[in-house]
Amino acid sequence: MTSIGGVEMVDWNLAVATATRLVRPGPEVSRDEARAVVAELRRHAKTSERHVRDFTRMLPDGAEVHNTPVLVVDRVGWVKANVAGFRELLGPLLGKMQERREGTPGGSVLGAFGGKVTGVELGMLLSFLASRVLGQYETFAPAGLDLPGSAAGGGRLLLVAPNIVHVERELEVDPHDFRLWVCLHEETHRTQFTAVPWLRAHLEGEIQTFLGATEMDPMTVLERLREAAQSFAGARPDAEGGDEGRSLVELVQTPEQREVLGRLTAVMSLLEGHADFVMDGVGPDVVPSVAEIREKFQQRRASGAGRLDATLRKLLGLDAKLRQYRDGERFVRAVVGQVGMDGFNRVWTSPNTLPTKAEIAKPADWVARVHGKGSEDGGAE
Repeated sequence: MTSIGGVEMVDWNLAVATATRLVRPGPEVSRDEARAVVAELRRHAKTSERHVRDFTRMLPDGAEVHNTPVLVVDRVGWVKANVAGFRELLGPLLGKMQERREGTPGGSVLGAFGGKVTGVELGMLLSFLASRVLGQYETFAPAGLDLPGSAAGGGRLLLVAPNIVHVERELEVDPHDFRLWVCLHEETHRTQFTAVPWLRAHLEGEIQTFLGATEMDPMTVLERLREAAQSFAGARPDAEGGDEGRSLVELVQTPEQREVLGRLTAVMSLLEGHADFVMDGVGPDVVPSVAEIREKFQQRRASGAGRLDATLRKLLGLDAKLRQYRDGERFVRAVVGQVGMDGFNRVWTSPNTLPTKAEIAKPADWVARVHGKGSEDGGAE
């Protein structure tokens, strides 16, 4: 897909091999306990479907949706699924870069070397993330023998069993309640994409626009990376204060990419905040210890796992992910409080009704734009 003359821009197999070698082992469990955890997660995933559907009212009664598989995976399984997703999304960009390199003297040799370096770097990143993700609705990767997808093309729910067990032990919460609580969050993501047919294509289009704005000149990219690294190391006393709070990912973006990122941030804040709102809204009826779980989990999110973990989160922009949960949940809660759940669900009408980044911070502005000034009774629609 992204190779010329057998040379790939990214050695995907090496990425998987590197992550597999570096990923930390999961918690110690017996074979019988592991089987019980897998079985329970599958039951909870199925149970969550009805809870989420009833609470969100995103699907009318009797509506049929394309089903997507639930895969309970280990850390290496999560890595393989995400490498497949990266490969699918990055294909067009890597193809363009490969074409530019084709006419460069020694391009094949550089490509082989660069592909392996990038494969190792990607594997190192995934090994770090693989022990932290509890679940994921994998949207873009194509279906395969090892990783089946929906009949409609793409889409599967991943539950990372060792990470769920690790966190429930760390927090000292009821394991059965915690597993259902996690499944409610991830099932909300599955409902978002199965109930809103245009959402997947919209997100993919935004991501491809973001990737298409990538500066293709390697020297320019290297220069931006060098400046970004220096700003974090304190080697640029003349660095503008605006760079201090931005991640390495943000610092190497072009202005056009930052505009796209603003739109993507708003959408991801909506999706993550909506999932948090739903899991807590359903929770009291089906998860007896939901208040304790939420309190302890929020503390864990805020504190991180140590200084190194906090540094990496900052560099990779993962702190922004944490803000998305918080800001998005506030947006959803405020809108539902003002116009009701059915009024909030207008957000899924089209890309034009998605909130902007500014509206995430000011929910009343979204209500005014979508419902009109006199929308206080919108919940009665």
